[in-house]
Amino acid sequence: MKLLYTDQAIDSLNEALNFIAPKVAYDKLLEIRTKILDKADTLLLRPNQGQEEPYLAHLKLEHRRLIEGNYKIIYRIVGEIIYITDIFDTRQETSKMKG
Repeated sequence: MKLLYTDQAIDSLNEALNFIAPKVAYDKLLEIRTKILDKADTLLLRPNQGQEEPYLAHLKLEHRRLIEGNYKIIYRIVGEIIYITDIFDTRQETSKMKG
């Protein structure tokens, strides 16, 4: 299996980190980023570990999610590729979630 981040996922992660950057120390910011990316890496060993994401079920693309702190790592599996499609801060409205 291979893990790929979409442009949307990278943008979402950057937005989330930029939002909290003024509120936390730089070391804490790096720790949060590392935890999110490390959690996503666990998909390489167990790709189906995440629960189905109900807020994206209407797309019928079988999006799944992992939770790390206040963040949802949204992904889908297509063949041998795991696409990380969004990193969603759960403190936002779910209507802002993108798949």
